[in-house]
Amino acid sequence: MKILVFGSINIDLTFFVDHLVTPGETIASTGLLKSAGGKGANQAAALAKAGLPVYMAGKIGADGEFLLTLLNSYGVNTDQVIRYEGATGQAIIQIDKNRQNGIFLFGGGNRAVTAEEIHAVIEVFDRGDLIVLQNEISHLGEIMKAAGRRGLRICFNPSPYTQAVEELPLDLVDLFFVNEIEGAAMASAPAEALPAVLDKLTGRFPRAEIILTAGKEGAYYGSGKIREQAAVLDVPVVDTVGAGDTFTGYFIAARCKNLSVGDAMRAASKAASLAVSRKGAMEAIPLAGEVF
Repeated sequence: MKILVFGSINIDLTFFVDHLVTPGETIASTGLLKSAGGKGANQAAALAKAGLPVYMAGKIGADGEFLLTLLNSYGVNTDQVIRYEGATGQAIIQIDKNRQNGIFLFGGGNRAVTAEEIHAVIEVFDRGDLIVLQNEISHLGEIMKAAGRRGLRICFNPSPYTQAVEELPLDLVDLFFVNEIEGAAMASAPAEALPAVLDKLTGRFPRAEIILTAGKEGAYYGSGKIREQAAVLDVPVVDTVGAGDTFTGYFIAARCKNLSVGDAMRAASKAASLAVSRKGAMEAIPLAGEVF
């Protein structure tokens, strides 16, 4: 079985500030960090760091070549990443004194993927392979349909959530990863009522597994009437960027290693907890030996 992450590849510029900037305000930053990011690249790195062979597909400009070098260093195969003459995706990240973050995205190559490129990538993979998707690239519905026709199992993290997500062929998804805000929007339920959100999502998507992450509240799993829950580790929080991507990669990896759902939840929660105790996104993701 091969694992394909078809998603965003970004250059992250992180500014450390007293508070998140408000409209019309100019504030000083106490620090600046340039690093690799994008939910797709982060999840590919997490899968690779967890010990799985993983393929990355996406689109970058010449300014993003260092991102592929970094992914390769983790063991990610980047042969399916497309180069073009435009800019690589960018993320401007604010982190305040309370370690909360705000993120501005520029799509770049992530929003320049074409339908023809999608089909060329999907043809490399076979029935039973796994594809991991996020909501940061263009033609997402076409990717899902092509993957479904090819017999790939689909994991989907609908982040950042927009109403356009509801227009996607969500019935093709085998495994959803949502946080409490995304889950509540998809379930049309209050975000604070997490068990009810999970119940509504499993009712809406009866053939899918649902992972609902809730920050300090841990994570919840639902499939039919099956429920699991995992707590987070009590660690000093340094940087929350990439925590959800770390959870996603490690949960998938744990299940591929034949761990039970409960054990996979606990491993993924441990990995995400370790990630938030470190600066950065991709580089903060722990190695398999720290988690399993």
